[in-house]
Amino acid sequence: MLKKMDKTLLITSMILLVIGLVMVFSASNVASFMKFKVTPYHFFNRQLLFLFVSLIISFIIIRFNTKSYGYLSWILIPIMIALLIAVLVSGKMVNQARSWINIFGIQFQPSEFVKVISIVWMASICGSNKKPTLKTYFIMFAIIALMAVLILLQPDLGTTLIFLAIIFIMFMSLDISHKVKRNIILTIVGLGVIAILLLISNGVQVFFERQLSRFDYFNPCSEEKFYTTGTQLCNGFIAFNNGGLTGLGLGNSTQKYLYLPEAYTDFIFAIITEELGLIVAIIILILMFIVLSRIYLIGKRASTERGRLMCYGIFWYILLHIVVNLGGIMGLIPLTGVPLPFMSYGGSFLMCLVVSIFIVLRVGIESKS
Repeated sequence: MLKKMDKTLLITSMILLVIGLVMVFSASNVASFMKFKVTPYHFFNRQLLFLFVSLIISFIIIRFNTKSYGYLSWILIPIMIALLIAVLVSGKMVNQARSWINIFGIQFQPSEFVKVISIVWMASICGSNKKPTLKTYFIMFAIIALMAVLILLQPDLGTTLIFLAIIFIMFMSLDISHKVKRNIILTIVGLGVIAILLLISNGVQVFFERQLSRFDYFNPCSEEKFYTTGTQLCNGFIAFNNGGLTGLGLGNSTQKYLYLPEAYTDFIFAIITEELGLIVAIIILILMFIVLSRIYLIGKRASTERGRLMCYGIFWYILLHIVVNLGGIMGLIPLTGVPLPFMSYGGSFLMCLVVSIFIVLRVGIESKS
């Protein structure tokens, strides 16, 4: 099996994961000790544990055919819906969003798993030998819309938009008639407009005030914003500026000294640039581009429509997270709290990312069989 794996994708991904581990430790050690009163290795140890568990799971699932992933996704989809409802009822509030749930002492974010599971589920439906009917498409999108609404109500606008964007792009890549695509899209858009109008008419827009306030992201370093809504973004700019071409040196960031809240999550790329410099930051982005290019090529060469759709969905899953994260911390788009693939701290996202890479590797193996 190892001989048939895409070595470039596997090795490049592992290099990025190792860099991510190092940077999670560097970006989090000060906050661990000063803010959370725990060992400086706290977040590093947890991220290392998440990575270890993710690799174990991935090495197990890669031994099974992608067709079995589809069967498993049919079981997991209703479980995810139940968990998303449970999050709204009894989930943990973090940063004014109820996205986390604790089961048997394990805290995780169901909305992250929904993205990858939905990619596999949609690929299994649309990539099957039996061509889906129009009714099947509507049922599929109704279930996806339900999950999107449940994520939005947390409220998590960033995850909702990425989730819907992935599904939309996968749908547009399907080899079906333009007439069917047009009818489905018009129906979905119409229902979406009706839903938005109902929310507005019932005054629910107040519930999303925090989400809407993020669109006021211009001039974060101005006098009226620096100590309020602009502090995080402005301190990110300072980190970028401090780094220059070669950086201050690994571990020498000044912004991680609680100037930049949770620097080891959304803003970790700012710390990378501050410590290692713009040159290394660009090299990391090139490595990410190599990963994306390999995923695209494996999808293009896939022996089944199911495998092709899985690869394309995972391609956009990773790319959209990169674009949204970097766009947010550079002030090009509103901040959404979206993690940067391979770099940001977070067990749920790391597990989904690693499993996604191994799903692509499995598609590549089947294409060579």
